Amino acid sequence: MSIVPAHFPFPKPSRRGRHRRARPRSSRLGLAVAIVVFTCAFTLPLRAGAEPEPRFAWPLSPEPSVTRTFEAPADPYGPGHRGVDLAAAEGQQVLAAGVGVVVFAGTVAGRGVVSVDHDGGLRTTYEPVVPAVAAGDQVYRGQPLGTVIAGHPECAVAVCLHWGVRRGEEYLDPLALVMTDTEIRLKPWEGL
Repeated sequence: MSIVPAHFPFPKPSRRGRHRRARPRSSRLGLAVAIVVFTCAFTLPLRAGAEPEPRFAWPLSPEPSVTRTFEAPADPYGPGHRGVDLAAAEGQQVLAAGVGVVVFAGTVAGRGVVSVDHDGGLRTTYEPVVPAVAAGDQVYRGQPLGTVIAGHPECAVAVCLHWGVRRGEEYLDPLALVMTDTEIRLKPWEGL
């Protein structure tokens, strides 16, 4: 028995077989274009000429000169330079590079040290400093953590701040988290 009356103006829908009609190439191309547009909408800056926001700010202001760069050790106990040395002035304010929580503010081997935990498992360390914060303090980007003092060994100038960043036990180059000189460009994809 049919549910559709005989006088209904539209023909009955036909049943499809097990085989589906092949989708035209133009719809596959349209799908690929839609995916690319959707991806670009969420990965490109919102305005033309915008640069990506750096992960961290400089811990000294104005932007300091780097007196010694990061040198990754070959193994966890090998030689290297696990941070960067930044030229500073005695008594200059040391600023939090990003939002975080102070996990240590005290003396290590006779030098003042401040360590801050940030989201993403990152920890920044600043030395030698006279701390102005305490463990457990919430800090914000640009907030003073203390002041620089002389006494960092191997410093190429009279006073410098040693600034380190690590994720877990892996030391990272702090400059890679501050500088934004790299420009990313999308290239056409010929695979369509």
